[in-house]
Amino acid sequence: MVRFVRQTWWRVRDYVAVCRWQAAAAVSRARPDDFAGGSGRTVVLLPGVYEPWGFLLPWARFLDERGVSVHVLPELGVNRGAIPDAAAALGRHLVDHDLREVTLLAHSKGGLIGKLAMSHEDPDGRIVDMIAVNTPFAGSRYARWFLVGAVRAFVPTNATIVALAAEVETNARITSAHSFWDPHVPEGSELAGAADVVLPTPGHFRPLTDGRLLDLLVERLT
Repeated sequence: MVRFVRQTWWRVRDYVAVCRWQAAAAVSRARPDDFAGGSGRTVVLLPGVYEPWGFLLPWARFLDERGVSVHVLPELGVNRGAIPDAAAALGRHLVDHDLREVTLLAHSKGGLIGKLAMSHEDPDGRIVDMIAVNTPFAGSRYARWFLVGAVRAFVPTNATIVALAAEVETNARITSAHSFWDPHVPEGSELAGAADVVLPTPGHFRPLTDGRLLDLLVERLT
């Protein structure tokens, strides 16, 4: 009973956080190119499903204040499209803007997009590495309960999920940072061969501002 109450409270706080971030994205006047002027490291932000680029504005502002050049992909909309299409869009963005020595910073589905791009959409080696937060690298069995294709894409037997699991060479360039308890990804976000960072904040969304994660971003990107 105590465990149920605790996890229910964690869920409530997680959904309050996602609503706050979505509302902030909806009313923000920030433009996609507002954060690309930094002279430091180059980062491309990759949001999760149903998350517009503005959902990751807290990350964009945090990194911009530290001199990082931050790029986003507004053409993904709310990121409901197929993972291969989004990975191709990322590859085009890298070439069109001649980005090099790039770090991908991804949330949830964004990590799948990033890994696919690293494996198949980056023949010039423009992407150095990726930090993925709460990414369902093995899918999520909860996706079977949904009729919407954007969510069912995370079923563990989905062809893209299975194919990405077989792409192990890229894993050494990935850091998988994830909560110790994620209500959306019961399989966990561990990835064989990748660096594994367990965040002390429970949830799927609240860990985006976890102090340990922010320290990691400062260490790696500034």
